[in-house]
Amino acid sequence: MQAWIGYGAALVCGYLAGSIPFGLLLTRAAGLGDIRDIGSNSIGATNVLRTGRKDLAFATLLLDSLKAGLVAFVFTWMFGREIGFVAGAMAFVGHCYPVWLGFRGGKGVATYAGLLPFVSLPGFFVAAPVWLVVFAITRISSLSALTAAVLVPPGAYLLGEHNLFIIGGLALLSAFVFWTHRTNLSRLLKGTEPRFGTSKAKPEA
Repeated sequence: MQAWIGYGAALVCGYLAGSIPFGLLLTRAAGLGDIRDIGSNSIGATNVLRTGRKDLAFATLLLDSLKAGLVAFVFTWMFGREIGFVAGAMAFVGHCYPVWLGFRGGKGVATYAGLLPFVSLPGFFVAAPVWLVVFAITRISSLSALTAAVLVPPGAYLLGEHNLFIIGGLALLSAFVFWTHRTNLSRLLKGTEPRFGTSKAKPEA
């Protein structure tokens, strides 16, 4: 019974935490209007960076990561790692589809990255260097995110993550990243995805 209570609470609390639109709240508080009216119309750090406010973009990135990481940490402490993973995964879903904003949110990279250190260090040890290396070579942040997403589940397994529930969950989240980046993927296949440093590109978060 306690496990079912834990899973239920993780689903609800994780989703609600993830659906807090920090990018929108911060930009509105700074008098920049509705972040959804510019750029990609997203609430993530990438779109916040398009306002020219690097401080707000960094704060958004940090908070979007922590909202997944903290619920994962709390529920892991209370109920165990698998329920903690569910809470962090639901924060990812909440970020991408926040109920308060008509289910139009961000792309989930920051929330995915934020939960990894708390539920699967092997996954984090794959994701962080892969993202950094691919971005350093290509300067295309969406490609960096997609490459990391592909490699996290098998890489985590090779580094010692043998909990099949966690591996399966990582695979689902990685597939979800491809879904939220489907327009980026289309541009990558066409060779039209902009690189960071050009007039159209900012780091994807």
